[in-house]
Amino acid sequence: MQPNEITARETRARQLHQQGYNCCQSVVMAFADLLPIPAEHALAMAAPFGRGLSGLKQTCGCVNGMAMVCGLCGQPQAVRPLGQRFQEEHGELNCFRLLQQQGQGHSCNDLVASAARLLAEVL
Repeated sequence: MQPNEITARETRARQLHQQGYNCCQSVVMAFADLLPIPAEHALAMAAPFGRGLSGLKQTCGCVNGMAMVCGLCGQPQAVRPLGQRFQEEHGELNCFRLLQQQGQGHSCNDLVASAARLLAEVL
């Protein structure tokens, strides 16, 4: 994607998150136009993956969202490198530990934008 489209995806993910969608939904819906399923189905599919899998605070919903988009767009091989890049940038993939870093240069809103950027760079 071109730089302006990458920025648009980041902005869209932030907006969705600020509107109350969870991290996974925010990432997935920022790419809804590229998915081979209706947006409402993508939204429902991503719903239980927020807050590290329904509040269990395991793998970050942003990472789960990137994986879902990759799978639906026929690029499952991109999941591992994307996860590695996310971890390099944020030091973690675990929701609980990322939440512990809030206020130290990390916020969930920043994480959804980062995930959208990383994903847009490979799609």
